[in-house]
Amino acid sequence: MQSDADPRLEPAPVPTDAAPNPPEAPLPPLPAVLPPPPVPSFMRIAEGPPPAVVAQPGPRERASTTFLTVVTVVSLVADLATKGWAKDRLSAFDPKAHGLRRVEVVKGHIDFIFAQNPGGAWSFLRGLPDSLRRPFFLVVSAAAIVFIVTIYQRVNKDQLAMKWGLPLALGGAMGNLADRIRYGWVVDFIDFSMKWGGRDHHWPTFNVADIAIVLGVGLMAIDMLRTRGLHVHEDHAVVAAPGSPSALGRSAG
Repeated sequence: MQSDADPRLEPAPVPTDAAPNPPEAPLPPLPAVLPPPPVPSFMRIAEGPPPAVVAQPGPRERASTTFLTVVTVVSLVADLATKGWAKDRLSAFDPKAHGLRRVEVVKGHIDFIFAQNPGGAWSFLRGLPDSLRRPFFLVVSAAAIVFIVTIYQRVNKDQLAMKWGLPLALGGAMGNLADRIRYGWVVDFIDFSMKWGGRDHHWPTFNVADIAIVLGVGLMAIDMLRTRGLHVHEDHAVVAAPGSPSALGRSAG
């Protein structure tokens, strides 16, 4: 019996020798960390230039020990020489003045006279009993000498004020210490007075060692103030450096 079905509707035979479908290509692996999304232009912060690379300076040269020795010796010799002159020439009795000899240097202001000062500079602690005063000043003078020498070892060559101040103070301290060891008191001979406001003002008698000590302490104070000012300026420059967050904040404000 012959089928009445339309042969056009029958499925086509599948050839057995056809090639199989090729495998699909694998997908690329996802990155471990996804990149951040781009920042919109209106949210970007203006950035300054990158900080400059500054070379670190090498170790600074220390002040010369020879300089310390020379300035100390010069101030010490000047002090002891002038004290010796004052003791020899001014401690004699002057019959005309009915007292010790006096040499007028600047009329009405500066005279040279001989004085024995058992106290410190400018007659400090002059009224203290000798049993307390003498060991006190010996210990203080010796400690000051050790302190000055120790500090000088840390002074740099370019610290001119400190480099001069320490040996001046050292020479003065050694000069007064030599007097205390020899006599138990210090030779003073410079007498200063002046009129101001209608009154006479008289400064305690002093010597070359006192002048060296005052100059040395003043120079040391100048060096410390100058060093402190440089540190403040450097800190301010670091905080306000271009491109730094603080500078950007101030410019934005």
